[in-house]
Amino acid sequence: MLEASVRAEARPPARARKVVFIIADGIPTDVLEKANTPNIKQVMAAGTYLPAHVGGDLGTYTQTPTISAPGYMDLLTGTWGYKHNVWDNAVKAPNYQYQNIFRLLKAARPDSKIGIFSTWLDNRTKLVGEGLPAAGNVTFEYKADGYELDTVAFPHDKGSLYTHAIDDKVVAEAARCLQANGPDLSWVYLEHTDDMGHRYGDSEQQRRALGYVDEQVGRIWAAIQARRQRYPEDWLLVLTTDHGRDAATGRNHGGQSARERATWLVLSDKATNDYAKRLPVSMVDVLPTIARFMHLPLPPATQRELDGVPLLGPVSLAQPSVAAGPDSLRLRWTALGGKSENVKVWATPTNNFKTGGVDSYVLLGTVPLARQRAAFSQAAYPASFYKFVLEGEHNTLNTWLMPAGPPTPGPLK
Repeated sequence: MLEASVRAEARPPARARKVVFIIADGIPTDVLEKANTPNIKQVMAAGTYLPAHVGGDLGTYTQTPTISAPGYMDLLTGTWGYKHNVWDNAVKAPNYQYQNIFRLLKAARPDSKIGIFSTWLDNRTKLVGEGLPAAGNVTFEYKADGYELDTVAFPHDKGSLYTHAIDDKVVAEAARCLQANGPDLSWVYLEHTDDMGHRYGDSEQQRRALGYVDEQVGRIWAAIQARRQRYPEDWLLVLTTDHGRDAATGRNHGGQSARERATWLVLSDKATNDYAKRLPVSMVDVLPTIARFMHLPLPPATQRELDGVPLLGPVSLAQPSVAAGPDSLRLRWTALGGKSENVKVWATPTNNFKTGGVDSYVLLGTVPLARQRAAFSQAAYPASFYKFVLEGEHNTLNTWLMPAGPPTPGPLK
């Protein structure tokens, strides 16, 4: 089924579909919800606002630090840290086997044009890995970044106001490019809100920085509207943040407190699905949402590794889990599809994908989706590690049999 769905989606839609995603750094959910943000609210009115989270599933092997670079990689790859291997802002050894959305788009549609407009150069050079063979030799047709290295044009003042000036420059370049060139997929990254959070915590300075973001989102939104008036294109704007902040001061993040994990998503599309309406959504849902909007085919091997669920279009299931009982392996999921749908349950005791290899999956069985559970003899499957894949009619998810507790970060092996 996975291969058939890829073939069915291989051609781009007749009417061009384009996406811009904006990450505005370090804006807690409660701060956004209390703020006067007329431009962001205008996008919400045209689409959807969703409370969300980062950090993976608390206390499990998917738990990921609430730090910026891991959060960006969560979005870019649709996976948590135990897969993409980015644990902090040093970005020492990202696992490019878990392909980012730009690479996936270029592989499926080589003529696609991509853009990045960022107040941090590492987003392009390390996270996406532009020009690196290990990262697929992706090249951006449009890019505006690295301004933080130009201390003549943007002198680094003690109050970090220079990052606001850089954000403004980045947004000006992005708005101009979006309106004139209309890249198929673009990333805009804004830093100043996080700088103000670190310096002043929950403060007037932080609220003022959010006001700047609101103005900048307004410029991006206006560029999209102008583009829509001139060309037969459908656009999706995704706006989010990479982490919250600590409850005591608002200066810190990186841990797993409720406020550090709490984030939000704004989509300029009202047609969200039952998953988005009923269940907690997360950063890893953005990649499959972008792919769904763009009618972008994803390789079967990628589908089996995604931790996210599309927020648009039909979905079959969510929230997979596995537990080892005394004599059985017990899988559970939340059914979101039709009563007549089935789920194929696959398993492999290897993780060759991590190092560029292939995992051989065995079909354990096909069960009714509505049952929301399945059990298999542990005697027949005695390994201590398994990757389980639940293949529904409309989406595919995975859950791993792993030792209890959060993962231990380390180098790729």
